[in-house]
Amino acid sequence: MNTFSQSQEAFPLIKTRLQELSSQKNGSLPFQKSVLNLNEAAGFTGLSKSYMYKLTSRGEIPCYKPRGKKLYFKREELEDWMLTNRKATTEDIEAEATRYVMSGKGGAR
Repeated sequence: MNTFSQSQEAFPLIKTRLQELSSQKNGSLPFQKSVLNLNEAAGFTGLSKSYMYKLTSRGEIPCYKPRGKKLYFKREELEDWMLTNRKATTEDIEAEATRYVMSGKGGAR
């Protein structure tokens, strides 16, 4: 069997899989949705489900529990949460040091 005939046989399988993906709930992939369930949020953040549960029970991550059972997360809030506690670059630190010295609070006395 040559490569061309193998491609022809694979095409219907590929087409079917693409149709399955496009017909998912809300017609979008999990990371395109605005509200994610626990599994999707864990995949989105790269954290394990057990760690996500721990963060929610500690109140360290924004989440919603509309009927007291399932957890939901706003994708935008997860993005904001993941970008908290920014680590300063060397350039940021040097600029802050320069501002401190120039303000007259630092330097030789």
